[in-house]
Amino acid sequence: MSPDPNSIRILAVDDHPQFREGIATILATQPDMNLVAQACNGHEAIVEFRAHRPDITLMDLQMPEMNGLDAIIAIRGEFPESRIIVLTTYAGDVQVLRALKAGARGYLLKNSLHKELLETIRSVHAGKRALSTEVSYQLAEHATDDALTPAEVRVLRLIAEGNANKEIAAQLFISEETVKGQVRNILSKLGANDRTHAAMLGLKRGIIEF
Repeated sequence: MSPDPNSIRILAVDDHPQFREGIATILATQPDMNLVAQACNGHEAIVEFRAHRPDITLMDLQMPEMNGLDAIIAIRGEFPESRIIVLTTYAGDVQVLRALKAGARGYLLKNSLHKELLETIRSVHAGKRALSTEVSYQLAEHATDDALTPAEVRVLRLIAEGNANKEIAAQLFISEETVKGQVRNILSKLGANDRTHAAMLGLKRGIIEF
């Protein structure tokens, strides 16, 4: 039986074939949805979007060659009307805001796929925005936090890579005292107990990534 010409046409982008198969299985049960294409990285996503012009794109963020965030920016730059839903394992508030600013219309965690995927697709297709409950909680929890400055983010990234203050100072061409001051600010802003805790929080919230 041919798909309904009025169905929601969907592009699934993820570097794990098994995950894309899971999405295909869920969508196959829905008479108003049609999986028209798949891609395994950002570059493929752009090519498939141009070829199929889907109504909804489901986009992973962490992928090889070209990540999902860059793909969202590229697709939205070429097709401003595109409706993209992020599907990821990460609920970090900074990463969520980055995706929404890039033009994503929805943000869904992979562990809530079976509960929220279909409703999220229909909501975004209808012109609404949709966020997972956990994602909304993360955004609300950190809404009034002081953001790290670009300089502090650079220091935090180097801390996460295992560098001591002296090594950070040498790499950034600043004094060790300046690094110590930035580390104090980072711990205070993140509410971290120590450097290791700060690095863990930075990764969890999407402030830094490896």
